[in-house]
Order: sequence, then C-alpha cells, then structure tokens
Amino acid sequence: MSQLSQRPVDPIVGESHHHESAFGHVTGKALYTDDLVGRLTGVLHAFPVQSTQAHAKLGAIDVDPAYAVPGVVRVITAADIPGVNDQGVKHDEPMLPVDEIMFFGQPIAWVLGEDLEAAKAGAAAVVVATEELPSLVTVPEAIAANSFHGVQPVIDKGQVDDAFADAAHVFEGEFEFAGQEHFYLETQASLAHVDENDQIFIQCSTQHPTETQDIVSHVLGVPAHEVTVQCLRMGGGFGGKEMQPHGYAALAALGAKLTGRPVRLRLNRTCDITMTGKRHGFHSTWKIGFTEEGKILALDATLTADGGWSLDLSEPVLTRAMCHIDNAYWVPNIRVHGRIAKCNKTSQTAFRGFGGPQGMLVMEDILGRVAPKLGLSARELRRRNFYSAGQDTPYYQPVRHPERMGAAWDQVLTDAEMAAREAEIAEFNAGSPDVKRALALTPVKFGISFNLTAFNQGGALVLVYKDGSVLITHGGTEMGQGLHMKMLQVAATTLGVPLSTVRLAPTRTDKVPNTSATAASSGSDLNGGAVKDACEQILGRLRQVAAGLLGAPAHEVSVNRGIVSALSSKKTVTWEELINTAYFQRIQLSASGFYRTEGLHWDLSTMTGEPFKYFAYGVAASEVEVSRFDGSYSLRRVDIVHDVGDSLSPLIDLGQIEGGFVQGAGWLTLEDLRWDDSDRPSRGRLATQAASTYKIPSFSEAPEVFNVSLLDKAHEEGAVYGSKAVGEPPLMLAFSVREALREAVAAFGPGGAGVELASPATPEQVFWAIESVRAASPETADHREGERVPS
Repeated sequence: MSQLSQRPVDPIVGESHHHESAFGHVTGKALYTDDLVGRLTGVLHAFPVQSTQAHAKLGAIDVDPAYAVPGVVRVITAADIPGVNDQGVKHDEPMLPVDEIMFFGQPIAWVLGEDLEAAKAGAAAVVVATEELPSLVTVPEAIAANSFHGVQPVIDKGQVDDAFADAAHVFEGEFEFAGQEHFYLETQASLAHVDENDQIFIQCSTQHPTETQDIVSHVLGVPAHEVTVQCLRMGGGFGGKEMQPHGYAALAALGAKLTGRPVRLRLNRTCDITMTGKRHGFHSTWKIGFTEEGKILALDATLTADGGWSLDLSEPVLTRAMCHIDNAYWVPNIRVHGRIAKCNKTSQTAFRGFGGPQGMLVMEDILGRVAPKLGLSARELRRRNFYSAGQDTPYYQPVRHPERMGAAWDQVLTDAEMAAREAEIAEFNAGSPDVKRALALTPVKFGISFNLTAFNQGGALVLVYKDGSVLITHGGTEMGQGLHMKMLQVAATTLGVPLSTVRLAPTRTDKVPNTSATAASSGSDLNGGAVKDACEQILGRLRQVAAGLLGAPAHEVSVNRGIVSALSSKKTVTWEELINTAYFQRIQLSASGFYRTEGLHWDLSTMTGEPFKYFAYGVAASEVEVSRFDGSYSLRRVDIVHDVGDSLSPLIDLGQIEGGFVQGAGWLTLEDLRWDDSDRPSRGRLATQAASTYKIPSFSEAPEVFNVSLLDKAHEEGAVYGSKAVGEPPLMLAFSVREALREAVAAFGPGGAGVELASPATPEQVFWAIESVRAASPETADHREGERVPS
C-alpha cells in the first residue's frame, strides 16, 4: 500500500462532518465576493454596454453621452487597455472588441458609476455604430458553412471497416442535444482595488485564481507579482467560473488602475446568462455494429461541439467527450472524429463533467434506441457490453477494477428490488392506458485527471503556531462542494490532531502560487496530496523532537488525536507540549507542500495514452411515471451505488452525489437553452435569460425516494488516503432518468418499438414522442379515430 493512500489508526478522514461553512451558509454569516464591497470606501460600480446584434462590424463608439449622465466617472473601451486585449487561453478572445462584434450580448464597453443605477444609465447612453454581418447561430448552420475552429482530433483503434463487414447488425443515426446554463446562485463577481504600492488586489469568485492572476497581469501589462487574487468562496461554480471570471476581474482591475478607486463588477442574472459560456451542445452522427449476441463490434462517430465565438476550453472539452464515448462499454473497433463549430454565440466553456457527459450521452442514446431492434432489454444490452479485466479504452488506457462496475450494478439490482418493482410496473401499466411507469439502469465510468498533464499538480502551505494551532492554505477553491472540509480532515489526520486544532485560510495567489483550477474533479486528489505532503514535512521534524521527550526512536513516534506516544515508551506528551518544545529548539513549524499526479501521459496528436489516474464507477436506477396527455412526468424513486474509493468525508460525498444527479437530470429533462435563429433583428439573442424562461430543477423535480450508497471495498491505491473524486461522475448517473422516460414512452406503443427522444426531454418533447409511438400502434390508431391530432 502506498504511503499516500495508507490511513493511520483512528483517522479523521472517513468521518462524516458537515460542510465547514454550513452554519455560515444557513445564517448568512458566510461572506461572498459582493458582500465585501461595504468594507471599502469610494467604490465604483461597473455595467456593460452590450451588443444587440449577433455579428457586426464595429464602428465608432460615442462615449460622450454617457459622461453627461450624473454619477458616471469613466467609460472603458478597448483603447484603454494598456496590455494585451485578450481574456482567453487561446488568444482569440478580445476582452473588448476592436472592430468586430461576435455575439448578441457581447460587452462592447463598460461604464463605471458612483452607483449601479448611474452606471446602467450611462451604458444606455453610449452610442455604438455597427454594420450587420451574416451570422451562424446553430451547429447545423456552422457545419453547412464549414465553420470550425481549433483542432479536429481523431480516435482510431482496431479495424473499423472490417468489423462492420463482419457485424450481424448495423445501425446508423443522428443525434443533436442541447447545452446547459450553469445558473450558479452567485453570479460572476469581482472587486478590485490598488494599494499605495500599486499592488492590485482582487477579490474574485473564481475557480482558477492563478489564471485570473495571469490574465489580469497581461491585460494590464504588469508582472504577476503585482497582482494578488483571493477567492473567499463561491456561491456555485460548476465549471462556469474556471475561465469565465478572468475578463471581468481584469476589467475591474483596469478600472481601479484608471480611476484610483475600488471597482465592483457583479453581473445581474440577465447579464450573466447572456454574456457567459454554457455547457457545449453537441451534434453527432454515428454508425454501430453488433454481433449476433448483442456485443458491440464497431463504432464510427462524428462529434461536433458547439464552441461559440471563441475557443475557450472547447478543445479539451471535445477530447474528453471523445474519450468518454465508450462510457462503461468495451468497443474493440472504434473511430471517432471530433470538431468544434464556430458560431455567433457565447463562447461555450467548462461545465461539470467537461465533455464527458456529452460523449457518454451519445452512447447511452444509441443503446437505448437500438436495444428493441436487437430483441433485448436495454438493461441486458448494457450489461453484456461492460468492460472486463484486460481490456483497454479507445485511447489504449487499461481499465483497472472493471469488476467494480459489475459489483455496483448487482448491488443496485438487489437494493432497488428491481425484479419485484418491474413486476409491479408491468401490472400497473397493463391497467393504465393513460399513465405509464418505467424503470431504467445506467452505468458510469468516468476518468479522473486533467486532460492536460501539466495541470495535475497542487500546492499547499501549512503553518503550526506556538500554541499548537494549525492554519492551512491550499490551491483549491471552495464553491460549496466541501473541498475545504476534506482538506481540514486530511491535515488533522496527517498531523494526528483533533479537527478543532486546524483552521483554513482563504485561497490566495500570494500564499500558494501557480495552482491549477479547482476542476476535473481533482480538487481533493491534488490539494489533498499537497496538504498531506506539507504536514508530513512538519511531522518528520517533530518526530525528532518527540524522540528526545519520550526517550524512544523517532520512527516509533506517532501522534493520535493530539497525544504523542511511542511503542517503546510509557511516557506521552500532548501535541501542544511537543510544539512548545520544538519552538524553543528552533525547529521550523511551517512547510510548503506539493503534489503531482504520477503515471500520466497523453499524446493529443494521436489521441492515445493514459490521461486518467483512475476511473470512478457508478450505477443508478430511476423510476418515472409519465402522462400521455401532456408528457408531464414525475421521478418516483432513484437508487444509486457510487464508487468514491475510501471516502474522505462521507457526508460531503453523499451531498455531491445527490446534487450532481439532480443537476444532470436538469440538463437532460428540463433545461432548454433557446437562441433566436430567425431572420429578425433579434437573431442570435438568447431567449432563455432568466428563471422565468429557463427551468432548473427544484424540490418538485427531486425524486420522492432517493437512496444513495457508497460502494464498499473500493480503496484506490495511489490516491490520497485511498479516496476517489466525486464532483463530476454523479452527474452522469442521471442518464437513467432519460432512459426511464424512453421506456415509459415505449410502453404507450406496440411492444419492441424503438423510441427517439430529444434532449432535453422536456414534457413537450415527451408528449410528441408518445404521439409518435401511439401512431405506430394499430390499436391506438383505431381508438383515436375522430380525435383531433395536433399537426
């Protein structure tokens, strides 16, 4: 067992603790970026001048009318940027446009006012000259126009064409599905001020403080050591604050530089939705071949991601989608082409799962559609194609522990009482012509690590004070997911002190430099490894001190719950006594920790290698009830078994599984992004700009019965204290909801009918799917004679 994954006796990790800011969250005591404005004086407020065209040539910007508005202090345009006018990772994303507008809602200029109302009025007064240009709004439009940007990678393994020639069954299809708005509770927010030494300090709601620092640095044309970024906490991120905050932080910093006053930039909900990127929608075409026994023999697919107007993170999102198209199934012969559509829309970005859900959805949709044509239940078809020992992925990474998938599957079958419930559902459906129920199981196999190997590193700073109290700072950011609590537990376990001994400081770039984003579900792996490393450095020094106090060899010394002891000594001392002695012996009581994930390698040019440290597995069973009258449905029960290794903090992990599942169900069944693709002047406008038009899950959409279990005997060797990531994989468990809806729709038609289901499968789409299968049934057609059928 590796030192990284080995747990001491009686560890703090593995205990269930509430979120470290839980009481602050529910009482309102927890502060977020915008709550800090009142601590500064003379704060200016920023508001954007937004484009009202999807694509246009930008002419003159007349800012004089804005200065006539009382309270307006400064208008910022591209001409005011002293450094590099770019806020993206690919240098294709001007922070403010110079000569071309690329999407409806793009900020053209920003107005700084004494208050927000003055800034709004000033923004409304700015006059922008434009000349409309042709625009591409949908992915099919971009495909037809051959409008793509970035790389076009290919996965090619085995003998795909020969395998299709040998296949007993071959099917082809097309599937386009929507993206998703992050809809975090706290919108994008930054607060910047400049001190007397020209040091720029930015409070920012960001998942990637180091990259925020980098982009502010090059926009302002100053070195990184002049910029400090702090993230106290975020009110949700979900990937939407990995790349998106940087330009807003840079604008606030620029405003502070230009005016000498603090600048607050917080987007209202409409600005946030219309200006920030979404989960990538995808268009796919596919061809799949099976053996006579229903084993997948070959897959040939093309995935086209909706990138929007600039690249952002579209390239790694696309490659992760391609790497996850197999999901839990072995595909011996596979060819996948990937490309990124360039459209006149928001620049789509990271979202929980980072392309993995999109790739896996294609496969799950295929299996759900073709199972009836193979004469198999979808559940049986899925189970027959699970990975087994010795098999590898389309990119040649061996699949370790595939037996865990089967174990989770079997546990769900038992715990969810599948056999008895399926009999009950069959009986219910037989006597219910207008309401049908269905139950579906789907698996998840999700790779954990950043696609880019260099990002798989983390840092931490651990300080032990003279009284024995401990302060830790790490490079990860807290967005409600409980990372900070896990890091407190890791530190307490490694040092051997009670949890109450350890406190956590906000994430800051001047404490832990060059960090990676808190993303890719890697926050606990990377930062936990770094915290553990720092604590072990300190503990190694303290063992020498303890050896003298206890009269025992240093290697025998252990610390447990604040008591220091050794095997060959009857003496004990307290942690506080040990620290006091170490201080007077001039022993260093602080350490900078570092961790990098070993064993990773990836060749983007060939799409081969081992990009993931391990795979997280999970299985979900979902039961739905659907009405034929309007397509409405309810989620009656969900049973989940998920693999988190040896959990660092079970209560936190259970919350992540529940939240991820519900968010995934929202993407697949409710959340319907609508852009205006008409030829009207509003072409390119996002129509779903608020909670009134964009439906996210609420309590009423949560399952009536929600059973979540963690997979037993799932220790992960080589990961911090044997744990596994939990942030993203549970989202894809929600495929079971969509597949249950498909089976419920099929129950309205003749036996063995295949069902094509849109995504998101909104009640409207479910209704039309029901109408389609009922039209195929002779009995239903006779029954409906005389009914008015909607056109």
